[in-house]
Amino acid sequence: MAILLIHTGGTIGMAQTPDGFAPRAGVVEDAVAALVASGAVADTVKVLRLDPLIDSAQATPQDWLRIAETIHQHRDRFDGFVVTHGTDTLAYTAAALCLALPGLARPVIVTGAMRPLTVPNTDGTANLIDALTTARTAAAGVWVQFGGKKLHGARVRKAHSQALDAFTAAHTDCVPRSAAPAPDLSPLRPHEIAVLTVTPGFSAALLDHAAGTCDGIVLRCFGAGTVSDSPALRAALRKAQDGNVPVVAVSQCAEGGMQIGTYAAGKALRDSGAVDGGQMTPEMAFVKIQFALSQQSDFDALQRYLATDQCGEMAV
Repeated sequence: MAILLIHTGGTIGMAQTPDGFAPRAGVVEDAVAALVASGAVADTVKVLRLDPLIDSAQATPQDWLRIAETIHQHRDRFDGFVVTHGTDTLAYTAAALCLALPGLARPVIVTGAMRPLTVPNTDGTANLIDALTTARTAAAGVWVQFGGKKLHGARVRKAHSQALDAFTAAHTDCVPRSAAPAPDLSPLRPHEIAVLTVTPGFSAALLDHAAGTCDGIVLRCFGAGTVSDSPALRAALRKAQDGNVPVVAVSQCAEGGMQIGTYAAGKALRDSGAVDGGQMTPEMAFVKIQFALSQQSDFDALQRYLATDQCGEMAV
């Protein structure tokens, strides 16, 4: 089998500099060559470096599209794909690839490391071996292979800042892949999306400002979908609705998701047309609004897209 490894940067390919760890060309390439030479990896592996290599904290929607375009362009030449990526925004990129590549007919495995390949006791080598192996066996779709676990790309989140098994994902039987008659590439243009967290005594002025200046809003709510209800908050939600600014409500809880309407304290969300994000992570909600705004010009169609499970991100 032939595997294309797309290296984007991140901790896995970093080396020490006077200013701290930074991406360095050749680190991942040399590691893959050594694995192939030793027989630890049985497949033919081609490494494609996306320059400039970046710390994933610098990643933007344009980088998501750059990776997706590379996979789409090479879709008929390789049996599987591995994307090496920084951990800080890996969940956003995995979510974006799920939506960017409808009809994906190959497995795409996103991985990285908490410790660079250039230091002792790196987890990068094991993650590389696991990702390249999973690229041979996984179903078509976008998966994250990290810390010995294969995780759903549309539901993954970084749950620990230092542990080697830093990622988790709520289980679903749905495959992380957008359905389509044939492999395609979804359009994506960057938009201004606010991510706001409801707190005790939440300032509705923040939501009002976002409703007047942003293209979309992710609202991280309490529990199963409650907010600090007030006339000012309701007015801000109505402002977003009247201005065709989509609001996707997600839970601050790592497990369980949303169910707007369970409590009266969530009535303001329901009355304003906020989208119930269900099981969506905040990362996926942010990404999904970006794609919705890039593809849908009609607000009702945009709302339907956001409220519909596209790749297992909302399913119980």
